[in-house]
Amino acid sequence: MKILKHGFTCVAMMAAFPLFAQQKDIKLPPEATEFWEPVPRKVTAGAENHLAPSDAIVIFDGKNLNNFQSLRTGNAAEWKVENGAMTVVPKTGDIRTKDSYGDMQLHVEWASPTVIKGEGQGRGNSGIFLMGKYEVQVLDSYESRTYSNGQAGSIYKQHVPLVNATKAPGEWNTYDIFFTGPRFNADGILLVPAKVTLIHNGVLVQNAVELKGPTEYIGIPNYLAHPSELPIVLQDHGDLVRFRNIWVRKL
Repeated sequence: MKILKHGFTCVAMMAAFPLFAQQKDIKLPPEATEFWEPVPRKVTAGAENHLAPSDAIVIFDGKNLNNFQSLRTGNAAEWKVENGAMTVVPKTGDIRTKDSYGDMQLHVEWASPTVIKGEGQGRGNSGIFLMGKYEVQVLDSYESRTYSNGQAGSIYKQHVPLVNATKAPGEWNTYDIFFTGPRFNADGILLVPAKVTLIHNGVLVQNAVELKGPTEYIGIPNYLAHPSELPIVLQDHGDLVRFRNIWVRKL
């Protein structure tokens, strides 16, 4: 019976082969490859490219720091707000969003100090830590040399930007960051690393790069399991870096 069954299967497959062979000659109408569901929901774009779209969460609109708190103490953020921007107050510490975010599109505008002081990492230094762990470097790299994986637009100590698109001190830079967080299994083992795409002043500088782990100043990065959403952190590195127009879209 087994032999007959297998023999029947082979005969049936051979008989069907001409039919499969003929399918390449079938002409399908264009409508056969169209689908109408689901319909993408409508989102109203900002009047200008840098303005928040209708489905964005505005984290900082230039008025106050109500959506932030001190990372160190959990109290109110102590950075300075004036003229529609926030400015780092040195030695007050990093600030973090009160809400948490995972996969996201993040828009941030920043400007290094007009008064130039220092060189390299000591010049207009700050950072944007996605999930409080993965740093997109903020630095005055307009005409100042530092290690390439630590300049503006780098994924700090991991990925060098494709180009240097930094504007002059005092001018506003725009970061549009597309972030996919890491995935872990139930045992805390990494399944999929985090990814970042970064557009700096309209120029692609990081193209879906895979992160090797959280940012480390010294040592090799290593993933440890963490929640799927965590706060965004802005760094106090002792320089008078300004930020404005911060919004996020959860993906």
